Amino acid sequence: MSLEPSPAQPVLAAAQKLDWLRLLRSENVGPITFRALINRYGGAAEALAALPGLSARGGLSRPIRICSREEAEREIAAAERLGGALVAWGEPGYPPLLARVEDAPPLLYVSGSLAASALPAVAIVGSRNCSAVGRRMAATMAAELAREGFAVASGLARGIDAAAHEASLATATIAVLAGGLGRLYPPEHAELAAAIRHNGLLITEMPPDRIAKAQDFPRRNRIISGISYGVVVVEAAARSGTLITARFALEQGREVFAVPGSPLDPRAEGTNRLIRNGATLVRDAADVLEVLRPMLGQRPPPAPLTEPEADGKAEPIDVGDSDRGRVIDALSPTPTELDDVVRQTGLRPAQVMLVLIELELAGRIERHAGNRVSLT
Repeated sequence: MSLEPSPAQPVLAAAQKLDWLRLLRSENVGPITFRALINRYGGAAEALAALPGLSARGGLSRPIRICSREEAEREIAAAERLGGALVAWGEPGYPPLLARVEDAPPLLYVSGSLAASALPAVAIVGSRNCSAVGRRMAATMAAELAREGFAVASGLARGIDAAAHEASLATATIAVLAGGLGRLYPPEHAELAAAIRHNGLLITEMPPDRIAKAQDFPRRNRIISGISYGVVVVEAAARSGTLITARFALEQGREVFAVPGSPLDPRAEGTNRLIRNGATLVRDAADVLEVLRPMLGQRPPPAPLTEPEADGKAEPIDVGDSDRGRVIDALSPTPTELDDVVRQTGLRPAQVMLVLIELELAGRIERHAGNRVSLT
């Protein structure tokens, strides 16, 4: 069974989805390694069975923690009590553009109208401590884009995010959460989140009881840009977290737009710098539409993620201790492209990929954008 995004039919059976969640919640399994495990072993059940051996070969000196069936069932039940549903990569409700991102979450919790996920989306993000002019600009642009058939995506934060959501409530807005469905942040936006559920969608990759931590906001930002054709930045200081969303957008091949501001206003320093570095200057929604309309429907299909109905036995790959040593020697704390590791070691790509899976499960490497890895 090929996990190509399809608006017509669910992809995973309930038992398969439970195994997906167990694999994703197991120790040191990130989105990229999850994909590699599924594609190598043919299914999550087979990948779960392989985790102890893989992590031991990677150098983990204790048993790897594997999410139990009971833990996964409790998590899904908690989300359902909050009105959430678990959707997998390629299923209805999973944003199609996000499926094409290198580190796309294999599973998302969603709450609201699944139809919103199928609309072309534009993200509007910016300063929490925004000006009245910035708030008005965000609201006006969001309302106009929504009238043109776009879903407006943002992060449910104070300031620009809230203005964009509020202005597009009547049509479709998507709020990407840094925490779980049961731990909305900021708490004062609970009423706004409830309103979004009616015509729009709440999305998170986190368990329902997850309280958002500092490291969760950049992860959220990659989803905001990932579901969108373009990201509009309205007010951002020089060190604003909003600029992380713009960086993710560039890495994902999305359009980056910025609203210019006064050189005397610190809240415009980040946006003005984006324009200086090549972002498209926009004054209104018409400027955004001029760039995005020709792009609709022109994205290539994503690489398939397979979960076959067969036994999914992995093809043997011969990797010895000396091969692992060559891969480790080729790595450093500086992120290195996978192709460079293959060239330096002289190993086949499949051998290198298997060693990297082992090392990541053992907590010895970190994945980076652009198919790069580094030693931890």
